[in-house]
Amino acid sequence: MGCELLVKDSRMSTESSSSQLLEESLKMPYSNSIREALDQYEYNFVITDPYILDHPIVYASEGFLKMTGYSRGEVLGRNSRFLQGPETDRRTVLEIREAIRQEKSCQVSILNYRKDGTTFWNFFHLAPVFSKEEGRVIHFLGLQTPLSQCSHVCRSSATNMFSCSSDRNHPTCVGKDLFGQHASSANSSNNLIYFGSCRREFFRDCPVDMGHGGIYNSFAEDRNKGIEEKHTCEAKESDKQKALAGVTNILSELTHLSMLTRKTVLNRRSESADLARLTPISSSLSIALSRIQQSFVLADPHLQDMPIVYASNLFLQLTGYSRDEVLGKNCRFLQGQDTNQAGVTKIRQSIEVEQSCTVCILNYRKDGSPFWNHLHTAPVRNASGKVAFYVGVQLDVTDIGEEKQTDNGMTLNMKQLGAVGAVRVAVRSLLGVEPTR
Repeated sequence: MGCELLVKDSRMSTESSSSQLLEESLKMPYSNSIREALDQYEYNFVITDPYILDHPIVYASEGFLKMTGYSRGEVLGRNSRFLQGPETDRRTVLEIREAIRQEKSCQVSILNYRKDGTTFWNFFHLAPVFSKEEGRVIHFLGLQTPLSQCSHVCRSSATNMFSCSSDRNHPTCVGKDLFGQHASSANSSNNLIYFGSCRREFFRDCPVDMGHGGIYNSFAEDRNKGIEEKHTCEAKESDKQKALAGVTNILSELTHLSMLTRKTVLNRRSESADLARLTPISSSLSIALSRIQQSFVLADPHLQDMPIVYASNLFLQLTGYSRDEVLGKNCRFLQGQDTNQAGVTKIRQSIEVEQSCTVCILNYRKDGSPFWNHLHTAPVRNASGKVAFYVGVQLDVTDIGEEKQTDNGMTLNMKQLGAVGAVRVAVRSLLGVEPTR
């Protein structure tokens, strides 16, 4: 009886220690409010720690749990390989593992399994999270976008000819190779390679030698054993853009929270200016914003120093800068020696209280020439009410008298408010939610 109690106590102590390790992994770089902040997002995603044994999940979103059918207790502390099954394409898994080894992003379509055994295709976007202070990756963000409708493609080798069939829950490839063997007879479950940290684990049944064709040689050997290539489901561009928007928003949230602990995180070893360039707004949002014929910029308050992440063509024409010279910079680069600091202070205070602001401020173009800027700044909120961006709309009023500050009956402020409204509609609608009124 005493031995049984000792074993039980030891198991409880180990579980408690493991739970504490997972908790510290998430809270230490960010803040105690990290879970509450992440819980507001409706995306399906997990955060994993490659420096804990077996690269476990340390956070799982509510959307991820609903999508897979698992409870949070069944997910936390486990490696993501539990989502894989017999029909999961091992080449895709290898691609993910190689991205983890190289500490880089990757995007793949992959077949996963729910708790009840049913299958689903999802577009998986992996992104590393680097600690600026430590100079190393501390987490990986994995976001899953279910593919309800997609074009099914069969990848076939030179020795096999396949036809594709698509069942909603279990898409497969069927057919015969040139020698008459049925492709469906392949036993593809024997040699699965699992999703895990390549820094801490060896590939379990396939040596990988990128320099000597190890991966490709292993595929050739598998084909000789009767293991055929897998059915794939190609993601649509809209799914890819949705995933990119989700990853960008979550990374911005992590960056913002990490500033509270002074342990700034980035999506790669770079400064925030590079981060703004490397994690741009989605192309769909960029296209929508390009239709707004005003001089304006969009800045991200969740990145360090609140850099510009979008600049309109008219803004570039007004200031004389190129897009590359603007993205990643704080708007203060337009200021100069005679800029009224009272106006700058007013803008800063309005951002602190998340309110709109209008000032007339002296700014400078790239060539050094000054111009009076009738500037209107305003927060742009997402559907949940959280500030996603700040927009700044500029009007050059240097040579315009007060009596001429109208255009077709519209005052300057009315034109700027119209631009702000258009930006808000574009941002909210392209986050996958109808704009609120």
